[in-house]
Amino acid sequence: MTHILIVEDEPYIAAFISRGLTEAGYETTIADDGAAGLEIALSGGPDIVLLDIGLPTMDGFEVLRELRARNTTLPVIMLTARSSTRDTVEGLDAGASDYIAKPFTFEELLARVRSRLRETAPQRSVVLTQGDVVLDILARKASVAGVEVELSAREFALAEQFLRHPGTVLTREQLLSRVWSLDFDPGSNIVDVYVRYLRGKLGAHHIVTVRGTGYRWQ
Repeated sequence: MTHILIVEDEPYIAAFISRGLTEAGYETTIADDGAAGLEIALSGGPDIVLLDIGLPTMDGFEVLRELRARNTTLPVIMLTARSSTRDTVEGLDAGASDYIAKPFTFEELLARVRSRLRETAPQRSVVLTQGDVVLDILARKASVAGVEVELSAREFALAEQFLRHPGTVLTREQLLSRVWSLDFDPGSNIVDVYVRYLRGKLGAHHIVTVRGTGYRWQ
């Protein structure tokens, strides 16, 4: 699953962005200061960074310059309430991939994220294939035996987990964490419900129930 790092010290804004991206099928991590964001960005985990400028510890420009000084090609979209041409030029000159001024609509942000991810596509594994099932990760498209199948964001994220780990038993707890960003069992059968949806769309024989544990793609 594509991992997006959000470096933003305003809790409301960070939560708003994270919620929208999660609903769109992405995995998110939030850092509320520049130093923590830099550390996570350099860990190799994120695929793209949404970076606020006005941050404690290190501001966004400092974080970006340090990233580029380490020769990282990680896409970075700057987020800021500053709208002056000078700030825009400074951000782009420091190595930003894009720049979006607050307030912004989530639809615009999502479009910019997708655009930047497409630019890095040649360096990424963007198509997963297992048997007759194919997932195009960046285009968010699925097909079975060459026929396109409509999947919701959650269904797509769940299918991606299975196709990335064929033959591996994935527990309900792992799926809750990776697909729903839940570190606890909410006491519902949400995983089982979505597995049933996927079986109906991708083929029941692909997903095997491992009693008392979880599911396995075969």
